[in-house]
This record gives sequence, C-alpha cells and structure tokens, in this order.
Amino acid sequence: MTKKLAALVGGIVLLSGCASSTRLTADDLDAVRSTAEAAQSAVNEAQRVANEARQMAQGAQTTANQALRAAQDAQACCDATNQRIDRMFEDQVAK
Repeated sequence: MTKKLAALVGGIVLLSGCASSTRLTADDLDAVRSTAEAAQSAVNEAQRVANEARQMAQGAQTTANQALRAAQDAQACCDATNQRIDRMFEDQVAK
C-alpha cells in the first residue's frame, strides 16, 4: 500500500509540475504578442503589395485592350484599302 501511495503522490507531483510549467508568464505573453504583431505587419505588407500588383495588372489590361482596338482598326483600314485596290485592278483589266 505504501508503494501505491508513493507512486500516486509521485504522479501527482509530476503532473502538477507539468501543469505549472505550462503557465504563461508575462514575458511569454509579450513574446507571443510580438510574434503576432510581426505576423500582422507581414500580412499588411503582403496585402499592400498585392493591391499594387492588381492595379498594375489592371493598367496593363487597359493598355492591352487599347492596343487590340488599334490593331483591329488598322486591320479594318488595311482590308478596305485592299478591296479598293482589287476593284481598281478589276476595272483596269475589264477595259
């Protein structure tokens, strides 16, 4: 019985030692807070960079759309010119 009691008391002491060692101190809380603040700063910076990248991409898309419209207009002009040349050539051949 004494051995069982000693084992029980020893187990309780070990468990209470583990429990007390898991308590956070003010220094531990400060370290956690500091880590959380650093993480939040990193997230904020990443969001800022992502927003800038989105704005740049939107600007590039706008420029690409303008270039596409200009190319389509140029192609339409080229097609119209080719049609006029073809008609002029047909008129010359018909004479």
